[in-house]
Amino acid sequence: MTQSIADQTVAELGGRLSVLTRQQKDHIELDRLLRRLDGAEATDQGQVLLRIYRLVFPHAFAEESVLWPVMRRVLPDGHELTLQVEQEHQEVNELVTALEALDADDPQRETVLGRLVEVLREDVRDEEDELLPRLQQLLRPGQLRGLGLAWEVVRRTAPTRAHPVVARRPPGNVIAALPLSVLDRLRDLVDAAVLRGPGRGAPALRSVSTGLAALAHRIEGLPVMRRGEDPSTGRAEL
Repeated sequence: MTQSIADQTVAELGGRLSVLTRQQKDHIELDRLLRRLDGAEATDQGQVLLRIYRLVFPHAFAEESVLWPVMRRVLPDGHELTLQVEQEHQEVNELVTALEALDADDPQRETVLGRLVEVLREDVRDEEDELLPRLQQLLRPGQLRGLGLAWEVVRRTAPTRAHPVVARRPPGNVIAALPLSVLDRLRDLVDAAVLRGPGRGAPALRSVSTGLAALAHRIEGLPVMRRGEDPSTGRAEL
């Protein structure tokens, strides 16, 4: 019987450099941010959501690029296991895209935000209770540390925003990584400046953010970015 990685010590997970320890750390931080989001005033939600995006999207991208291909190689049911989580990742991308298109006072916003939180928590449970313990059973601690290094390198250079059109599997997501990561991180800086204060430059900064988002949308729509995707996670257009 497998044990959830949420209930294991750092030593049991393979040490602090293990991919399992890194995953556990991110999941703890996500739980903290979701709790903070639940108690945030409407004016503060934007800052908390931006931090959630910067945590969740690189984390998921690194899983899809580094971890899930390994699971599909070593587990007979690896395709089915990883597909379920990829579908959750896809829904998160679509929910965030929908959320960003809604005005702050739109009555649908609360429903979309509630579903986003629900899917994020479901994703964490599936990974901690099913996928990652299965991976732990098959790999030695040294292999888990090697995967941890690769996962961390990819996570630090991955896109930080929702891109529901891009494939959830290589090679499409790998091809998309560099251009979208650059645009997303520039947009993060601009949006953070807007959220820090509504100064006179805010309208211009919002225009810059909108332009960066539009450019990212055009790039992610290129057919090459969809290569390798499973039909159940594919989305032809936003």
